[in-house]
Amino acid sequence: MPNNVLKGAGFILLSELLFVVMGAQVKSLSQELPNEIIVFFRNLFGLQVILPLLLRQGFGALYTQRVPLHLLRGLAGLSAMYCFFYAIANLPLANAMILKMSAPLFIPIIAMLWLGERLNGLIVFAVTLGFAGVALILQPDLQGFDSVALIAVAGGFFAAIAKTTVKKLTSSENPATIVFYFALTGMLLSSVPAYLVWTTPSIQQMLQLLLLGSAAAGAQFVMTRAYSFAPASKISHYAYSSVLYASLLGWLFWDEWMNLLAWLGAAMVIASGMVLLKRAPGKRPVKAQD
Repeated sequence: MPNNVLKGAGFILLSELLFVVMGAQVKSLSQELPNEIIVFFRNLFGLQVILPLLLRQGFGALYTQRVPLHLLRGLAGLSAMYCFFYAIANLPLANAMILKMSAPLFIPIIAMLWLGERLNGLIVFAVTLGFAGVALILQPDLQGFDSVALIAVAGGFFAAIAKTTVKKLTSSENPATIVFYFALTGMLLSSVPAYLVWTTPSIQQMLQLLLLGSAAAGAQFVMTRAYSFAPASKISHYAYSSVLYASLLGWLFWDEWMNLLAWLGAAMVIASGMVLLKRAPGKRPVKAQD
C-alpha cells in the first residue's frame, strides 16, 4: 500500500473512532438530557472550533451569493443530526452507526432528480442491495418497521440532501464558507428547541458535552487531513470501521450486540457503499460537518 494511502487510511480509522466516541457520549447523555439540548451544544462547540479557522482566511470568506442553498444545507444537516442523535439514544450504538451510513444510498437518487445525473445498471444494483441490507438491519415484524429505526433512515435521507447541496455549493463557494454557514445555521436554529425544553447541564454533563463537541470537531479535522493524503476512492471504505468500534463500545457499556441478520445487513450496506464510491474514482468530495 502506498505511503500516502496508508496515512489516509490511518486518519480515516482515527476519525471514525472519534465519531463513535461522540456517539457514545450522545447515548450516555440522552439518558439525562433532552435531545434538543445535546444537539444545541454539539452545534455551539462546532461553531467555536470553526471561527478561529475562518479568521485565518479573513472575513472575505464570509461572502456568499447563495444564501438559499446554505440555508437548505443547514436545515438538512440539522435535521439529520436530530434524527441521528435520537437513533443513538434509542437503538444499539452499532445499528445507529450503520443506519447513518445509509446516506450514500439516497445520493444517486437525489442527484438524478436534482442535478440531472444518470443512473447506470451498477448504481441501481448497488442502491437496491444497500436498501435490502437496511431492511435486514431494521428487521420489521408483522406490525411493520420500528419507528425509531425509520427515524434513523430518515436521518440518512436528510444527510444525503445535505451532501448533495454541498456538492452544488462547491462549484462557487470556499469549503470554509460552507462549513461556517452550516455551523452558524445549526447553532441558531437548534437554540430555539433547546430553549423550549431547557435544563441546565450539571458540571459532569457539561464536561461530557465538551468531550462530545471536541470529539466531533476532532473527527472532522482528522477526516479532512485523511482526504489530503489520498482520494476518496482509495480510503473511504475504511469509514465503515465505525461499525466495529460501535459494536465493541455497545457491548462493553450497554451489553448490546447485533444479531446475525443485522451483521448480514451491515455487510450488504458496506458492499453497496463501496460500489457507489467506485463510481467516481479519483474525485475527492468536500467533507463538511455532519
